[in-house]
Amino acid sequence: MGVFSFLNKKPKKLTVPVDLGILGADVHSHLIPNIDDGSKDIDDSISMISQLKTFGYKKIITTPHIMGDGYRNTPEIILDGLKNVNQALAENNIQIETGAAAEYYIDYDFEKKLDSEKLLTFGNNYLLFEVSYMNPPDNLYHVIFKMQTMGYKPVLAHPERYNFWHKEFQKYEDFLDKGVLLQMNINSLTGYYSIPTKKIAEQMIDKNMISFVGTDCHHVGHLNLMKDVIYEPYLLKLIESGNLLNNTL
Repeated sequence: MGVFSFLNKKPKKLTVPVDLGILGADVHSHLIPNIDDGSKDIDDSISMISQLKTFGYKKIITTPHIMGDGYRNTPEIILDGLKNVNQALAENNIQIETGAAAEYYIDYDFEKKLDSEKLLTFGNNYLLFEVSYMNPPDNLYHVIFKMQTMGYKPVLAHPERYNFWHKEFQKYEDFLDKGVLLQMNINSLTGYYSIPTKKIAEQMIDKNMISFVGTDCHHVGHLNLMKDVIYEPYLLKLIESGNLLNNTL
């Protein structure tokens, strides 16, 4: 085998798929219809939740976007939507535990929300947040500290997807040092977002940095990718790391 062929050989896939039932709960998805860029209608929601159940998940914590310039959701809108989803699940005899939190976008509006309302969290007061894919906000560390002083436990959504930190891996370690937990998207391990994103996700797994793994499911395409990701060796390594908190929820 030539050097070029050796370097470009793909890692061997698992022969036995990873059982996602070990995770217990999914912590990141967009399954409430018509309130963000996820589920389009109630039938869409029921179909996706049913498929997540077939992967072995026992609990779904869906996390619609909340952002000042985009999806101006409120806890009331999200929780009302969850009631409708749960009613439809019951009518279709689909038995799975469902709850809701939110994926908060750190923008000019977020700190005002932090000061004026009780934010939606999951588990042990975990607060899922994201930042712009263009650049991190200047006040990021200030906002993280403020979340913590108010009793929230910040969880950074899909850190592997922020390209501006790919060449500054120390930034991810800084988050851990500051008490921020990291949530990886499961499909990052397929190369769906990009190959560099996959590599960063694998590096984080190697360094035992991931506390939560989520589907970030928006549509059936994400579910189709999961049929491949369950054969990824790094997914097995992540689950066997003992670091994941999904099954504590």
